[in-house]
Amino acid sequence: MKKFITTSFSIALLSRFIFAAALAFSLNFGPAFADETCSSPYLARIDGQEEFVYVWTLGVEGMGDGADKLVTVDVKPGSPSYGKVVSSVSVDGRNEAHHGGFTDDRRQLWLAGLDTSRVFIFDVHTDPARPQAVKTIDNFADMTGGAIGPHGAYALPGRVLIPCLSNAKDHGGRTALVEISNDGDYITTHWLPTKADPQGAANADLADGYGYDARVLPRKNALLTSSFTGWNNYMNELSKVTADPEAMKHFGSTMVMWDFHARQPKKIFSVPGAPLEIRWAWGDKHNYAFTATALTSKLWLVYADDKGDWQAKEVATVGNVKGGVLPVDISLSADDKTLFVDCFGDGKCRVFDVSDPHKPKQIYEKQIGKQVNMVSQSWDGKRLYFTSSLLEKWDKKGADNEQFVRAYSWDGKELKPQFALDFTELKLGRPHHMLFGSSKLGPNRAVASK
Repeated sequence: MKKFITTSFSIALLSRFIFAAALAFSLNFGPAFADETCSSPYLARIDGQEEFVYVWTLGVEGMGDGADKLVTVDVKPGSPSYGKVVSSVSVDGRNEAHHGGFTDDRRQLWLAGLDTSRVFIFDVHTDPARPQAVKTIDNFADMTGGAIGPHGAYALPGRVLIPCLSNAKDHGGRTALVEISNDGDYITTHWLPTKADPQGAANADLADGYGYDARVLPRKNALLTSSFTGWNNYMNELSKVTADPEAMKHFGSTMVMWDFHARQPKKIFSVPGAPLEIRWAWGDKHNYAFTATALTSKLWLVYADDKGDWQAKEVATVGNVKGGVLPVDISLSADDKTLFVDCFGDGKCRVFDVSDPHKPKQIYEKQIGKQVNMVSQSWDGKRLYFTSSLLEKWDKKGADNEQFVRAYSWDGKELKPQFALDFTELKLGRPHHMLFGSSKLGPNRAVASK
């Protein structure tokens, strides 16, 4: 199910030059191009401060219309509706709303459902305050050759990269990366390496075929993927999964380094405990990325050594709670000095000084709620937004099942509350992923050839 792709060397060099120039400008000459810090380097950037936070939200049966929805929150300073919901657009049914991402031109927002494998496409360009649904991809498994559980969408030139979590054959953890054009046309499927089919990758004995996140460092031609678990686990009650020794065997324990332009897996790393979100450093000489392992509560560093070879190692423990704190999301500051780590288990955000990426040191922690999931940080590092929902059947029960979007300011020492939205009280559902929106975008970046 793979189509042939060609990418010329000259285009690759041009792409790297454009990215490096844009990055240098944004880091050295102020916040002319802002954004959420953990976004694709190919993405058109916001001009100045974010104006909206888009929240991809799980529907709850009996709450409002019960459907998944895209909720827009106004975050413009001085706006009469600051900190309030200004738009809510429901999609068809409950799909286990999870992650999403923009096309490279930022005209569309693609939002994925982990259960139904549907992808919902919204126009966020015509009226950024009121996104409109324009297309739904309903045949994901058929079009991709059996990949299911789309995790989100990551902007590449003229297309999106969709890392998946599962497959249609056995609903287990073996999965793939999928490429689809900005017009919604299928391009290709790249299955993750397994022991039976390592695809030439080093450390083939580690290959488990599992996937979760996918992120690119263009100037090093590096694509890095992480791993989680398949549909059989993430759509089951967490208490049942943790009580089942067999189910607990079916979690990813690897990361894979790929040759990005060739889409060829090169090396597999042992990273036990379900490494989730990947965050590449932004500095032009910072050849490393962080991840956190949910099941073992560790921070890991994937880095290029003195010889230029990619390595992976554990660099810190997250929390000192027996049994772990379930770190589920991380956000790296634009200057690569501060890492925010959200811990679903105890509802805290822990802040690490990562000026020396090989020796992170916790410098602060804040109770965000009884549970916390995603964190989104502004490019200037002054604003952070948090959501509460992990997965419908993994969220806490009873009074601990808080569902919120909360905003904080950060002065380098302390997180201070700015506003809070109770999504249960508003009958909106379970807020999961956040993305920044604005009516003001920087110049369109040049687009490399497909």
